[in-house]
Amino acid sequence: MKLYNANLSPYASRVRIVIYAKSLPVEIVAPPGGQGSAEFKKLNPTGKVPALAVDGHVIPESEVINEYLEDRFQTPSLRPTDPLARARMRALSRFTDLYLAQHVRALFGQMNPATRDTKLVGAKLAELDTRLDQLEQLIVAGPYAAGPELTLADCALCPVFFFLTRLVPAVGGKNPLDGRPRLARVGEAVAKHPAVARVLAEQGEAMAELLKASGR
Repeated sequence: MKLYNANLSPYASRVRIVIYAKSLPVEIVAPPGGQGSAEFKKLNPTGKVPALAVDGHVIPESEVINEYLEDRFQTPSLRPTDPLARARMRALSRFTDLYLAQHVRALFGQMNPATRDTKLVGAKLAELDTRLDQLEQLIVAGPYAAGPELTLADCALCPVFFFLTRLVPAVGGKNPLDGRPRLARVGEAVAKHPAVARVLAEQGEAMAELLKASGR
């Protein structure tokens, strides 16, 4: 198996957490020609990472890849056995993708005060406040997002937390985990997991390289 990857991507990062947590024999490579290239689109029509090559087939979309890896390699399990807890896990992953990640992504181009769109930033920070309050209510178990063990919900949330805790303060917002004890608890617990810690380090190195290349 081969994962087409970019270390800074929160979507590729959630797949790497699964790969590392399960110690899977997956080769991790950059997409040929780069993301969006014609060469890579021959493998994955959207041209986006991650994409997983398996036996002559390419599986796109991070959550689909993670579900496939969980189905194929069931130990250690990253899904709760209880159906209700499993549904909660999936709801948290969906919430991350549908209601959280897009607003975090919009802040990425707003880090430079000289070119910052303050109106856009204000709108996105307000939206994130609402969504994070909702997420705080959805997390009812612990210490991880969906219960006592690492699950696919944590794999989805953790890479987004990486950006949240850096980008929101960088554009003038408060620490997004302040005043949200459940989110703070999850962030602290997940960061201590060896697979997650490895991915966070990779994201940090990729972020530093990007900022250096852009002169910031």
